[in-house]
Amino acid sequence: MTEFFQALAGNALLQNALLAGVIASVACGVMGSYVVARRITYIAGGVAHCVLGGMGAARYLNVVGGWTWLQPLHGAIFAALLAAGIIGWVSQRSKEREDTVISALWAIGMAVGVLFIAKTPGYYEDLMSYLFGNVLLVSGQQLRLIVLLDVVVVGLGLLLYNPFLAVCFDQEFARLRGLNVELYYLLLLGLTALTVVVLVTVVGLVMVIALLTLPVAVAGHFVHRLWHVMLLSCLLSAALTAGGLMVSYGPDLPPGAVTIVLAGGLYLLVLCGRRLIRAF
Repeated sequence: MTEFFQALAGNALLQNALLAGVIASVACGVMGSYVVARRITYIAGGVAHCVLGGMGAARYLNVVGGWTWLQPLHGAIFAALLAAGIIGWVSQRSKEREDTVISALWAIGMAVGVLFIAKTPGYYEDLMSYLFGNVLLVSGQQLRLIVLLDVVVVGLGLLLYNPFLAVCFDQEFARLRGLNVELYYLLLLGLTALTVVVLVTVVGLVMVIALLTLPVAVAGHFVHRLWHVMLLSCLLSAALTAGGLMVSYGPDLPPGAVTIVLAGGLYLLVLCGRRLIRAF
């Protein structure tokens, strides 16, 4: 642990990684609370896996097409918002089963990403890090984009707290009160998609759902009002991402995977602890 703090003082990459984890935790706590309350975790999972298609396409256009300004995170934002829009439209307008469309987008997004990566000359470790997570590779430019996304997500998530609360818990009542439920649901999906993009930089798209839901699940055992859950899950997410960095630094382990193991361990500990307390 001492070794980590000594390295943190003079290592810009480590400082960026810690800052990215803490920033992402704020969006994770706010939007994760909505995702769990609305029970759309499976939608967030579908969006997360579509992100690889956007990243692969952006990398291909960057290298082969000469679009040097285009970064994988830009492609991730486009793919995530597109997937969220399609899922939202299908769930409200189409007669097609929502779970079928999510499964199709999940598979197609991954397949498109793999194809673009295969046709892009060279090997790009940053794309693999987005798949499995390596927050240590976050650059200053990526960090600024993460901050911008975080401001948008958290700002709108808090500004629209009451409409989102109504959409999450009682859509029929909200519709009777004149609330445009379809519009707010699409906004909720869009902000969830942006949160997924932010979290992909920290733990990778394979494990993003765990970080989006586990801190909220833990917080839900101690507090019950939605904004209390948001606050506590933000703090838990920040502690878990920082703890993942610290624990992984010495033995040189993937910080994203360590973060998820810590989150899963904390959830199981709380779950078992509460059951033991009830038993006695």
